[in-house]
Amino acid sequence: MDSAGGGAYSSRTAEEVFRDFRGRRAGMIKALTTDVEKFYKQCDPEKENLCLYGLPNETWEVTLPAEEVPPELPEPALGINFARDGMEEKDWLALVAVHSDAWSLAVAFYFGARFGFDKESRRRLFNMINNLPTIYEVVTGTAKKQSKEKTSNSTSKRKASSKIGESQPKVAKILPPPKEDEDSSTDDEEDEDEHENTLCGACGDNYAHDEFWICCDVCEKWFHGKCVKITPARAEHIKQYKCPSCSANKRARA
Repeated sequence: MDSAGGGAYSSRTAEEVFRDFRGRRAGMIKALTTDVEKFYKQCDPEKENLCLYGLPNETWEVTLPAEEVPPELPEPALGINFARDGMEEKDWLALVAVHSDAWSLAVAFYFGARFGFDKESRRRLFNMINNLPTIYEVVTGTAKKQSKEKTSNSTSKRKASSKIGESQPKVAKILPPPKEDEDSSTDDEEDEDEHENTLCGACGDNYAHDEFWICCDVCEKWFHGKCVKITPARAEHIKQYKCPSCSANKRARA
């Protein structure tokens, strides 16, 4: 495989494909952030159709597309250099970031198809990818804002989970975005990392800061509101929430 492709086919599992994805993603983020001056100069509008490639070793390359047809891997957007001088630099970089996200996903799921991933492997790959901010979010600063919002939600969730036995159930609701603050405490970062691994007791999916969650006051497991058919409005009137499993156990003992 040529340098833009990034090496021989060695990935076989969802985790290996994710490592390949993460390396390519890191390379393109470098091009659009820390190496942006070098990247800008290489994207000369006077040159032919150029592409930005992320490589599995966390480096990047601006070069012509592969000559073989069909290409060995899906190809990124052609001609990113042509729009460079016709747009504001930040808008141009955001556009390249969007196309880079699309390409990195295409490559990851190309490998998934090539290696015959089943439904569970595809789901696992998507979940690992989805836990990372997109290239666009990193380049435009959206990821930083979302991280602060998630920290605020996680802190609220931790406080709620400590109030076992009080009149209100432990509910994690969607909070308004907090005011921007450049400083984030170590405790908040650790709390965010902790709750990234929280799984819904019903469907098994990871905690997401933009979804309504509720905690069982008996077994202390967290659930998507939609999985246990509890809405935020209904939760306001529940003094002590028991999940379906705990409710069934109580009826069985009776």
